[in-house]
Amino acid sequence: MPLFANREDAPLLVVTDKEMQAGNAHYRREADLPHTVAVFPLEGALLLPGSRLPLNIFEPRYLQMVDHAIGSDRLIGLIQPSLDGAQRNDGQPELCEVGCFGRITSLTETGDGRYLIALQGVCRFRLADELAVKTPFRQCRVTPFLADLDDSGAVSGSIDRPALLKVFRAYLQANDLQADWEGVNRADDTMLVNALSMMAPYGPAEKQALLEAPDLRTRAETLIAITEIALARDNDDFGSSLQ
Repeated sequence: MPLFANREDAPLLVVTDKEMQAGNAHYRREADLPHTVAVFPLEGALLLPGSRLPLNIFEPRYLQMVDHAIGSDRLIGLIQPSLDGAQRNDGQPELCEVGCFGRITSLTETGDGRYLIALQGVCRFRLADELAVKTPFRQCRVTPFLADLDDSGAVSGSIDRPALLKVFRAYLQANDLQADWEGVNRADDTMLVNALSMMAPYGPAEKQALLEAPDLRTRAETLIAITEIALARDNDDFGSSLQ
């Protein structure tokens, strides 16, 4: 269900309300998840459990990664490069400690050598160590966040929904965006918080903070705080331009 769109019909974020099911697969316990996964380092990208993220794959090594995943469990690990810019001896970036399993739920070949895929978030993971592999893409040993597999969802009232919607309205107005308010009002807390977290145009550090939030309430509070800071900064910049 799209919650919002800009006035130029940019791609929409679509979020599912089923945290434990991704495509045809169900993930209920640790045995349903691998402890090694091919990782896709992507700066500024955020995938959360239960949410869907479209990706355009064009680098040869990541085309091979997608082929590898499709031929096995369809899972890849979306993770950001280290926020401090640290690099390994081979020039590849070090990785953040926390990423998210994504299941490839759709794949389209474009005819020009690219893949258009959709990833559905399954659960977060903590990076344990990187494996020495011969594949052109990187693979890591990870520890899943098993609490993310709980499909009970957030308890109603666990987030300050009025405060979140207030800052969301202010963000939309400041950026000339529109929202499907009927869809917003129907969305449960988990869908709403995760959709807004993923669409927010914040930097890698903010995205990582939203990913690593221990629970939905903390993620919502973090999102509200980040957005309020961004709005205040934009207002200060506008005021300075008039002086």
